[in-house]
Amino acid sequence: MGMADIQDKEVSMEGLCSISTYDQWTPLSVSGQLPKPRYKHRAAVVQQKMYVFGGNHNGCYLGDIQVLDFKTLSWSKLEAKSQAEPSESAGAVPFSACAGHSVIQWGNKILCLAGHTREPAESLSVKEFDPQTCTWSTLRTYGRSPSSRGDQSVTLVGDTLVVFGSEGHGRSLLNDLHILDLETMTWDEFETTGTPPSPRSEHAAACFAERYLLIFGGGSHSTCFSDLHLLDTQTMEWSRPKQQGITPEPRAGHAGVTIGEYWFITGGGNSRKGVSDTLVLNMCTYEWSVLTDLEARAPPTSEGSSLVTHTINGENFLVSFGGYSGRYSNQAYALKASLKPSVPSQQIDEAESNGFATISVAENSSRKVIFEIEELKDVKPGNRADNSKTLGQVATDEQNQVEDRLNQEHLQSLRLKQELADVENRNAELTEELHLVRDQLSIEQTRASKLENEISEIQQRLQNMGTLEKEFESLRSELDSTVSEEEASSGNQTHRSRGFWRWNG
Repeated sequence: MGMADIQDKEVSMEGLCSISTYDQWTPLSVSGQLPKPRYKHRAAVVQQKMYVFGGNHNGCYLGDIQVLDFKTLSWSKLEAKSQAEPSESAGAVPFSACAGHSVIQWGNKILCLAGHTREPAESLSVKEFDPQTCTWSTLRTYGRSPSSRGDQSVTLVGDTLVVFGSEGHGRSLLNDLHILDLETMTWDEFETTGTPPSPRSEHAAACFAERYLLIFGGGSHSTCFSDLHLLDTQTMEWSRPKQQGITPEPRAGHAGVTIGEYWFITGGGNSRKGVSDTLVLNMCTYEWSVLTDLEARAPPTSEGSSLVTHTINGENFLVSFGGYSGRYSNQAYALKASLKPSVPSQQIDEAESNGFATISVAENSSRKVIFEIEELKDVKPGNRADNSKTLGQVATDEQNQVEDRLNQEHLQSLRLKQELADVENRNAELTEELHLVRDQLSIEQTRASKLENEISEIQQRLQNMGTLEKEFESLRSELDSTVSEEEASSGNQTHRSRGFWRWNG
């Protein structure tokens, strides 16, 4: 082994490559000045560096830019400036302090949209950061811009950005959909069919096959969700995919990244607790599974943490930073994923009318069997014995596949029966609650009737009191008249007495 080979091996073991264990979160041993702890920040990767923008710490919005070099695992802080010569931008402004915004890698640049700020604007602006020149600029857009918001999802679908949901002005929750064409920089608000997700914020979104938008979880002001929604961006139709595998816990404030057909979800929490598992959704089959689990309050399980993915030497790494789980974090963790993308997005079949086509192993195997049978038709007669053996083997394989498919259908049937039983139990509980509410309503109606009768009696008494007051006034008038006459008579006698005494004096 030459000296160059030894040096390459040493270099390859630096940074993220030093992680040898699969599917486990590992705290990164970093150097440099650590960033301030934060949550609801955002991060993006450009050329083996993770750029972290803004966030929230103790209710204060942050406006700094922190960089983690994946080669050296060292932190540094950037001092960004405004673009001196705007060219295509409408103006150049520095990055303002914000949280709950969205950042998207676009080529070798990073786009930043929306977010909560100290002085929110009326409409959503699009800013561009150039890591090469370390400059910010505000891009000119056309069409009707969405209203300003925070905690939305912004997903790159082909050459467009899809903005969904958020918390808008006055903490109002939204479920509107806006699309920005990055080629023309034009905003469009499309009409959709089907049932969209309910208004929410702090959800996760992903793109699959450069066509399908997936929305998972999120929260309203009173609850958190665990539902999964699908939007076909070609037909603009919403649907609810049939999920398989484990049932995810409701969560909001989680983060997600995709590697091929796999969608990794980590962090977040609900009204009861923080969520400690790292989930994986196979976007071909909609099957959920748990990749790994952590102790509660570990940073990768935090709410509002950032999550990015980076590939080195064919290995895929997830990197989580920051978040809040009772305290603000500034730790970075990494996970080397064992799952490898098996289906390139270009080979995904076109969507069917009720959603996009799932890639079924059984279906692909059946097609393979058919192709083998077609090939056997062209084999020479001298090889019929081998052909028969091959055909028998093919038939056996196909039978095994059919049996596996039947077993899957049986399990699905059992699952549906259990769900039906749960629904029936829930229906019985709701019916009982309805009866209780009706009984309570009847009691309240009786009380209301009694109160109405008492009010009627009081009104009658008030009317009687009015009559008594009139009679009392009449009697008092008569009494006053009598008293006046008596005083007049008494006054005459008094004058006489005084004259008498005065005269004697």
